[in-house]
Amino acid sequence: MKTRYWDRAAECLSRRKLEELQLERLRATVRKVQKNVPFYQRKLEAIGLGPEKIKSLQDVRRLPFTTNADLREAYPAGLLAVPLRKALRLHTSSGTTGKPKAIFFSRRDLQNSADLIARCLVATGATDEDILQNMMTYGLFTGALVMHYGAEKVGLLVIPAGPGNSEKQLLLMQDFRSTMFHTTPSYALYFADFLDKKGIDPKRHLALRRGYIGAEPYTEQTRRKIEQAFGIEVYNSYGLSEMNGPGVAFECTARHGMHLWEDHFLMEIIDPATGEPVPDGRPGELVLTTLCREAMPLLRYRTRDITALIPEPCPCGRTHRRIQRITGRADDMLIVRGVNIYPQQIESVLMSMPELGRNYLIVLEGLDEMTVKVELSASAFDGRVESLAGLQQQVAERLRTELLTRPRVELCAPGSLPVSEGKAKRVLDKRTL
Repeated sequence: MKTRYWDRAAECLSRRKLEELQLERLRATVRKVQKNVPFYQRKLEAIGLGPEKIKSLQDVRRLPFTTNADLREAYPAGLLAVPLRKALRLHTSSGTTGKPKAIFFSRRDLQNSADLIARCLVATGATDEDILQNMMTYGLFTGALVMHYGAEKVGLLVIPAGPGNSEKQLLLMQDFRSTMFHTTPSYALYFADFLDKKGIDPKRHLALRRGYIGAEPYTEQTRRKIEQAFGIEVYNSYGLSEMNGPGVAFECTARHGMHLWEDHFLMEIIDPATGEPVPDGRPGELVLTTLCREAMPLLRYRTRDITALIPEPCPCGRTHRRIQRITGRADDMLIVRGVNIYPQQIESVLMSMPELGRNYLIVLEGLDEMTVKVELSASAFDGRVESLAGLQQQVAERLRTELLTRPRVELCAPGSLPVSEGKAKRVLDKRTL
């Protein structure tokens, strides 16, 4: 397939030119926050650092980190770098502490966010002949709106379906012959189960060719399960409200790592415990500095997302470096009997076994007792009860090998576990209730 670009000049800049542009924009960003944001004024004054001392990209490490807690503390408008009248849109990101993070966009920020999504979609082969069914939540969450406006820039017909209401989703897909959807991996799996129950074979009855999934961590096994269920290519995407929304990084048609748009974001990958950089290829926490944000620029924002840099050039010709699919969040880690466990480790085992279904729940209770509840596939459940004890043992042993601790495994009937049409709730920690 011939490589297509949205903005070839920007996407294929030489590394030298790209890094020169990053340095210029980094200095401008530091200058902007030093002048306009009291939070950063205090931070930079305390370490005696200003834009004139930024001599190379490595000097970014001298800048202070910005954290989730900083954004919540600055709520509602403590990190705004322009007068409020210059802000055109507000998005918020909710959390468990009650106080949200408020993210402001200027007109230029909104244009940039749409342009980046346009880059992403064209990189996957999308054209103005495609029809995108946008199944993300519209509202204060950035994912749906940013994708919507970027897709319209490319010329796609966009159906703003929003999440849930699976009967309506199916009707829209059938009547308008949607060729692409954008949703969370958990809802994609939920919708696949819904189609199974309706007797709908997506490969025969729908026109879908591509899926874009994001907004929650998931495994490569989950991606493959979604691809098999719908008979489509599924593309990994990455974004966060603090950085403009879903267009921060995206796979191209090579589908081996996500290009992070380095003319807009300066990335670092650090050891989450020490804050020091890790070697290329080693997993660590992604840290991002905005280079073009007007309303709310951020320095060295700790995303808490775990990934690794792919140093090799991409065959598509884009020079912006790639990161691996997000494998989890630093704050998602569970400690069970002294062992560090990420939910995605459990998901990778469960989604690799065809006898198991698409829904599962991790329950923690008592003195670090972990139970993994997982639904059976319809074929495994039908009339073969005598084999379930052996399958239960097999699942438990694979989990023990992956986790280095043996959880209790409970096999459940298809459709018996709670489901969500929004973000999946995979962990029920009763130890904190």
